Parts: sequence; C-alpha cells; structure tokens
Amino acid sequence: MELIKSLIDFILHIDHHLVEIVSQYQMWTYLILFLIIFAETGLVVTPFLPGDSLLFAAGAIIAKHDAGLNIFLMLLLLIVAAILGDLVNYHVGKYIGTKAFSGRYKLLKVEYLNKTQHFYVKHGGKTIIYARFIPIIRTFAPFVAGIGTMSYKKFASYNIVGGVAWVSAFLLLGYFFGGLPVIRNNFTYVIFGIIFVSILPPVIEVIRNKGKAEQKA
Repeated sequence: MELIKSLIDFILHIDHHLVEIVSQYQMWTYLILFLIIFAETGLVVTPFLPGDSLLFAAGAIIAKHDAGLNIFLMLLLLIVAAILGDLVNYHVGKYIGTKAFSGRYKLLKVEYLNKTQHFYVKHGGKTIIYARFIPIIRTFAPFVAGIGTMSYKKFASYNIVGGVAWVSAFLLLGYFFGGLPVIRNNFTYVIFGIIFVSILPPVIEVIRNKGKAEQKA
C-alpha cells in the first residue's frame, strides 16, 4: 500500500520529484529517465510506471536554463530507450507467450491482455504506433505482438516510428509549453489532464462496445 501511495505521489507531483532528481544526480538524470522509459515499455510487469507525464515534465524541466540538461541528448536517449524497451518486450512475448498470464503473476492481468488483443483486431500492426500513446496498452502491445504472428521486420518498423513519435511529442510539448506560467502554476492539473486524455480512447471504446452489445440484445 505504501508503494502505491509513493507511486501516485511521484506521478502527480512528478515535476517536483524530477527537480530533486536533477539537483541530486545531475548528469545521471539521463540514465535514470532512460531506465524508467525502458522499464515502462520493455518490462511487462511495470505498466504502472509514468510515461507521458514523465516525458512532458522532463521537457519542461530541461527548458529551465539552470537544469543543465540538453534537450537533444535527452530526446535521443529516450527514443532509444522506448525502441529498445518494445524490442525486449516483443522477444519476451515470443519466448514466454500466454503462459505469463496463468494467474501466477498478480501484475499480469488477463484483462490487460484481452484489451490489447482487441486493440490489435481493430487496428492491426499500427497498434504498435497507436499504443504508444495509451498507458498499459503501451506496455502490453509489443508483448502481444511477440506472442502473435507479426514478423520481427514488420514490428521493428512500427516500433521505430511509434517510439520517435511518442517521445518527441511529449518531451517537446513539455519543453516548449511546460514553462508557461498557467501550466507551471497548475502542473498537477496538467498531469491529470494528460492521464485523462491518454486513457480516453480505450474508455470510449468500452462504452461504444457496450452500446453495440445492448443494441444486439
């Protein structure tokens, strides 16, 4: 329970926590953020780690001249982290398969797998790109791709495009707009907004499918 509270606090006040990380670890911040993005995309057991909000907050903090971090270096490193994460996740899925969802591991919930598989049915291979912008599905999409029949060559192309688009979008949005007074003074609400917008597509999809099911009934 304490871990969950700490995680929620980290996500909602991620700007303050990142400032502390930068001030304490300075250049090691590159490695810390690299590992978080890699874990969030590459380890199927850590879908709860911050992704969108972390990238946005990192961009906003780098924009401050006293941060001492380079936006282009951070952009390159986090793109590599996102691509490598999905790559590892794909191969883990190919090796382990659906056995991981036997119920033995509490963090690997079958409903996450089902949601991602449904996403694949609707969007096909482009799911790898679309999923980058949706929490949880982002973590499970490459894993499911590995379980399925998607070739490595096809997956790799979608992975690169999705990784570049996702990291660039949120990191640069934070860099150019995160310093605006209205955003800086209401950063927690901005994080809520990012989370809300991120989970909106699957929520709409669930409501739409429920409506269709009721009509058929």
